Amino acid sequence: MVEQIEITTPDGTAEAYVARPDGDVRGGVLFWMDAIGLRPRIADMVEEIAGWGYAVLAPNAFYRDGRAADLAPKGDLREPEAREAFFASGITERLNNLTPERVAADVPCYGKALDAYAPGLKFGTTGYCMGARLAIRTAALIPDRVVAVGGFHGGGLVTDEPTSPHTAIVPGAEYVFGHADNDASMTPEHVAVLGKALDAAGATYTNEIYPDAPHGYSMSDTSMWHEPSFLRQRAELKALLERRLIR
Repeated sequence: MVEQIEITTPDGTAEAYVARPDGDVRGGVLFWMDAIGLRPRIADMVEEIAGWGYAVLAPNAFYRDGRAADLAPKGDLREPEAREAFFASGITERLNNLTPERVAADVPCYGKALDAYAPGLKFGTTGYCMGARLAIRTAALIPDRVVAVGGFHGGGLVTDEPTSPHTAIVPGAEYVFGHADNDASMTPEHVAVLGKALDAAGATYTNEIYPDAPHGYSMSDTSMWHEPSFLRQRAELKALLERRLIR
């Protein structure tokens, strides 16, 4: 069962979903939402990962902009027009507000909260869309705990900025990336640059484009849902966590 908790951060209070397995906890997973935010679909995904044997924490990364319920879409995003309208309603501003400096302030707080449910255990992190960027940064910010990083239909993992997420790859974690196909925010050229950064860091990784997968393919509550790609990422994430957390 998914619970909601409150986490104190330097800039306020962040809501978060938490779920735990029925049996022993094998490790912790910090789950990063997409730009649509905390909602039933995220709760379902958190609960499923918890069912694999992990304590899972999914914070409202946009807490500075408002409570999750207030930021949530009002329409049915399975309708393409509703999805487009939602993404035109201020998402870019929220993304710009979530600077690397703010992420760096938040991640230790989320890590401490997760540690209460998986004390002393190894962590994995997984992120979707914009959350893939945050997953990469998480491994760099708490490298002593994070040993597995999943990033799925991520956007903006490679930019021209000096703080681009691809510059934050660390050698101690294993990375699994499942990119969307024909994604302007993560082109084949970007994927190649990410691969070079992974090689340069000496990281163990998978860095692949899923054929025919649209950006947002994991989200069954939107028009981007693509079940074959979701099932692939679910299997790859589960295997990653088993390789790295269960030892």
